[in-house]
Amino acid sequence: MNLLEPILDELTVRSGRAAIIAADGARATYGDLVERSAALAAGWKRAGIVPGDRVLIAMPVGVGLFASLVALWRLGAVAVFPEPALGLRGLRHALEATRPKAFLSAGWFRFLRYALPALWPVPLTLSASDLAAGRPPADDVEPVAAEHPALISFTSGSTGRPKAIVRSHRFLALQNARVAELLAPERDGCVDLVGFPVFVLANLSLGVTSVLPNWPLSRQETADTGGIARHIADNGVNRALIPPSICAGLVDGPDVALDTIFTGGGPVFPDLLNRLSSKLPGADIVSVYGSTEAEPIAHQRLSDISAEDWRAMREGGGLLAGPPIPEIRVKILEDEIVVTGEHVNKGYLDERDDRTTKMELGGEIWHRTGDSGRLDADGRLWLLGRQDGRAGGLFPFGVEAAARFWPGVVRAALVLLDDRPVLAIEGDAALRDTWQEKARAMGGVRVVPLRAIPLDRRHGSKVDYPALRASLGRLMRRDRPASESVSP
Repeated sequence: MNLLEPILDELTVRSGRAAIIAADGARATYGDLVERSAALAAGWKRAGIVPGDRVLIAMPVGVGLFASLVALWRLGAVAVFPEPALGLRGLRHALEATRPKAFLSAGWFRFLRYALPALWPVPLTLSASDLAAGRPPADDVEPVAAEHPALISFTSGSTGRPKAIVRSHRFLALQNARVAELLAPERDGCVDLVGFPVFVLANLSLGVTSVLPNWPLSRQETADTGGIARHIADNGVNRALIPPSICAGLVDGPDVALDTIFTGGGPVFPDLLNRLSSKLPGADIVSVYGSTEAEPIAHQRLSDISAEDWRAMREGGGLLAGPPIPEIRVKILEDEIVVTGEHVNKGYLDERDDRTTKMELGGEIWHRTGDSGRLDADGRLWLLGRQDGRAGGLFPFGVEAAARFWPGVVRAALVLLDDRPVLAIEGDAALRDTWQEKARAMGGVRVVPLRAIPLDRRHGSKVDYPALRASLGRLMRRDRPASESVSP
């Protein structure tokens, strides 16, 4: 069972349709991907790539990347993607963890082969221009077992050392099917702005055109909102699959014509949903909850959120993530969300990484998400924040979601410092007394204004709590006046 066979069938059937539009304007039809991937596979086979070989990839997100990925799967090779947000540190970690046979690069990444000593022992160097002469057969695919590895990627490392996740052809096909069910368009001819490159695979199986992001994925906070709006208009985008940070930018930027938004990769706070609804009153807005190990877990349509749900989120009830998808099982154990299902990762490349995130229940392996949550009477999942982020008896998302509705608040983050809950708030510090009065009712929470709350580098949507604690700790050690605003 090669994951690629059903995807190739779709590529062939839709050969004349646009498959991928890159930020630089480069385009590829479904037929282009078939032909280019076949030529690349033939060239790399002659270079010595055989089934099971691991190939470390360092390429810009563009047409060449997806043609190369299809080519590797034609050969039964294993694509290895380092965590992009970690830069060279992530690349070195991927090298050490996977020991690849080949390094595949394009653009300026090619120079890493010479500049990074850790790459020198890698036996083969491949390029996305290694096209075999002639016209190789477009249907030439190495037969591999269902459990043959297809892809190795890494967790973000935001809560520790990045963990290597091996996805087999069977697992990746199942995960792709779950994502495709979520993204299935209601009409033909959809054009998606895809801020999560992995979702391009699902779109290829759906016949949807994927417009790649025109902002740096490793530095989401630098995204040019005006540029994104022009990118949407120039390419006729009608749906967007983007993280909350990009959604927030669109809310504050020029008008855009979108009929659907899928957002996730970080907490989707209710105030953002409210603002999106006001900006795009006719759009179908869907928040998606999942993780690298289990994607997706649950999703919630904005139109299905009741007045009672809104009140609960305003009053500290957490974030409504919605009903878990039918193909996954969810339990809450000591406030932690644990999941299992066929598309849920059961173990890491390094078995030592399983100790803290995997557990056996009833003869099955369950994944511990590390997220706190609860299931309501209707079986819907509510998110409360990271397990290790509790501040006394308070859960982060309960306090943070409520605080984001207070006047003048842009962003809020709850931490425990010196055994006392501290709420950092980014916003109009002139309203600190109002914030403090509201926070006092939550159980003695101290408010500290900051000019900017640090965020993760992966999606720019999650609070970087270690950096925040360090910043607040420095502030308190300096014993500045509580009303003084600082930058982390």
